[in-house]
Amino acid sequence: MPIFNFGSINIDNFYYLPHLPQPGETLNSDRYARQLGGKGANQSVAACRAGSVVTHVGAVGADGDWCLKALTDEGIGTQHVISLGGPTGHANIYVDRSAENSIVLVPGANRAMTWDAVRMGFTKAGPDDTLLLQNETSHVQKAAELGRAKGMRVVYSAAPFEAAAVEAVLPFCDIFVLNEVEAEQLSQALGVTIAEIDVPVVVITRGANGAVWRDQLNGQEINAPAFQVDPVDTTGAGDCFIGNLAAALDQGYDVKTSLRKASAASAIQVTREGTADVMPRADEVEAFLSERL
Repeated sequence: MPIFNFGSINIDNFYYLPHLPQPGETLNSDRYARQLGGKGANQSVAACRAGSVVTHVGAVGADGDWCLKALTDEGIGTQHVISLGGPTGHANIYVDRSAENSIVLVPGANRAMTWDAVRMGFTKAGPDDTLLLQNETSHVQKAAELGRAKGMRVVYSAAPFEAAAVEAVLPFCDIFVLNEVEAEQLSQALGVTIAEIDVPVVVITRGANGAVWRDQLNGQEINAPAFQVDPVDTTGAGDCFIGNLAAALDQGYDVKTSLRKASAASAIQVTREGTADVMPRADEVEAFLSERL
């Protein structure tokens, strides 16, 4: 079944630095790179390279034609990516020599779409299709509600974290994905423990400590250990994990296998510099896993 992703499309500006800037500090960058990015685009590329049929719903600005072409060249359906006036969303990403990062986002076209334009992107969506959502666009709650009404599997990433946005989307969410920091922020903001979040499934990513899938109905947990690698850039690792997890579930794999594939994909991705451009392909993931049997 196809995956529909209503998500951000950004121009990622990478600055590779000796260390992350301190307040008031000016640094010379070791080097600079520009790539396609945004949590939405990253997840679409990850899922498509993992072998799923993906349609992206989103927007670019006047400077974003090359972003649209990059998505199309990947084989992603872009008929519902619209071009608007003003800038494409972009991110300034600072990466230090230990692979840690700091990111500043400008929403641009990602927050300028009308609901009618978004809604048209799901005309052909149906039961058992997958809907990917993140917090870098407008109309996320409405999209989640529409996905639920159509019987889609709604996979929602709580990033960038906004407590009000999360609270609004959760009633329409099937798989809720967040990292350890976001889990702590959510618990503090809503006054609930992870076990008390009222969704069918919560997935918590833990970086080098792996990930956990928690069935909220019965409390059962499935742990996915991380693969040990030497990271060079952790930017987009969560998006890689989510895109591959959604693709594996879409292709009918069980939860344990899907988590393992997603963990392998993100392990490969963090050994490369960049985001969408360096998402691994399905054959790379299979080769990686076969070496670790």
